[in-house]
Amino acid sequence: MPAGVSWPKYLKIFTATLLTMLAGAQTVHRYYKPDLTLDISPKAGELGTEMSGLKNMNEQIQPLQPRP
Repeated sequence: MPAGVSWPKYLKIFTATLLTMLAGAQTVHRYYKPDLTLDISPKAGELGTEMSGLKNMNEQIQPLQPRP
């Protein structure tokens, strides 16, 4: 095991760490009370990540030419 720790001790530390993370996340969600029902999906063109050259999918796409 890492750093010479025995399996039982490793599992106890792992379990305590996991439970602490879950309890912390639960506490934050209870304190801040996030509204998880919001629909924030972006509309077409809002992200700016769409490829501008491929707006019309019915157009023929020219294959790339090899470099000379």
